[in-house]
Amino acid sequence: MKPILTLLFICFFSPALFAQSLVYKPRNPAFGGDTFNYQWLMSSAENQNKFKDKSLEKVEKTELERFTESLNSQLLNQITRSLFTQQFGTSGVTEGSYTFGSLSVDIYPSEGGLSVTILDTNTGEQTTVIIPKK
Repeated sequence: MKPILTLLFICFFSPALFAQSLVYKPRNPAFGGDTFNYQWLMSSAENQNKFKDKSLEKVEKTELERFTESLNSQLLNQITRSLFTQQFGTSGVTEGSYTFGSLSVDIYPSEGGLSVTILDTNTGEQTTVIIPKK
């Protein structure tokens, strides 16, 4: 009888010795999980995302493209300087309205200094630049 009681004791009470309580703890910090999981969850979500924004991808320009862009910038700068000198002379900018192709430029004094309003007559876009007084 003693071996049967010992066997029953082992069968019923030995699992209790190894049992533990199960506690649910969320992983997502938005639902009460550990905040250190945030980076892991974000990188996991970004890796699973099949839709990529093409505008965010950097496209390396070739040496020729960079040279062409620089040359265009310098040529436009030289043309602008030439037009500026023809229009205003060497004495500087005077008040008034001027037209350069489809751009209408109005120059007038304001409280903050000299205001330059540029209007693109093709698109209707307008920009105002205020040059502060000295």
